[in-house]
Amino acid sequence: MKSWFRHPFARAMAALALVLLLGFIFNADGAFFKWGTHSDMYRAISVYGILACGMTMVIIIGGIDLGVGSILGLSAVLFSLLAIRQGWPPWMAIPATLMAGAVCGLAAGGLIARFRVQPFIATLAMMVFARGLAKWISGGQKISTVIQKANGDFMNVPVPAVFDQLGAKILHGNLAVVTVIFLISIMVCWIILTKLRWGRFMYAIGGNEEAARLSGIPVWAMKLLAYGLSGLFCAVAGICQAAQELQGDPEAGVSYELTAIAIVVIGGTSLAGGRGGIGLTLLGALTIGYLEKILSINAVGEAARLMLTGVIIVGAVLFQRMRK
Repeated sequence: MKSWFRHPFARAMAALALVLLLGFIFNADGAFFKWGTHSDMYRAISVYGILACGMTMVIIIGGIDLGVGSILGLSAVLFSLLAIRQGWPPWMAIPATLMAGAVCGLAAGGLIARFRVQPFIATLAMMVFARGLAKWISGGQKISTVIQKANGDFMNVPVPAVFDQLGAKILHGNLAVVTVIFLISIMVCWIILTKLRWGRFMYAIGGNEEAARLSGIPVWAMKLLAYGLSGLFCAVAGICQAAQELQGDPEAGVSYELTAIAIVVIGGTSLAGGRGGIGLTLLGALTIGYLEKILSINAVGEAARLMLTGVIIVGAVLFQRMRK
């Protein structure tokens, strides 16, 4: 029993089960037992979960990405600017936003892989740069359907159909489109990490980078790939964020990187690299999502929620040491 509990999947399942038990006990007069509570939680955690998909691959190679929240904000602003203000069709606005996110990720990855800048420093620089770029291209204002004309008057422009489509719910209102996108992101990461040699290379680099290099694995290319994919998922999350809020906010995504890291760590992926998986990240997202929802329906203040999340992150890291 003890050896079984040392498995990361078992610990992640135990953490999720404990949070669900809390929901059963503190159910807010039965609110926890309503499907709407669960579907709202899935929708709320999806954007964070998409960020965590990219973060999982970065952490597996032994890195960290502090820029995901800022790249999300930049992507939300860019997508809104192109779709709302410039009137670009979705088939142009979406690829352009995805490319911008990927370029940001590749830039941070290039600093790490080519110039050997520490991941913390490189992604911290990207966090500041992307946030500044988002504020610059938006003029420090939210990009919404309300536009100020030259004479000072305001006018409303129609919400692009793609915003309504991405922010909608399907299956008779029981499942949000953004949740479906999150599940697709999980599947893409699962294929990369388990079915492609890129995944094996990432695990090898995270386990022992020098041994991986001597084995002929293109370490620099894999780091570029991991950070580039992280930037790509940030753009996906930014598009979803803009669609849900019907605007591009240059302040969107502030501190989201902390939640994304928490999801990955609570799931059981090792911060040391070389261990973990996207299935664990899914469990971590459910754990964080349900914890936040249970605290919310029980009217627990934001300050207490943030402090509790910090304690849980530390506990999860200490809990990982039980694997040996």
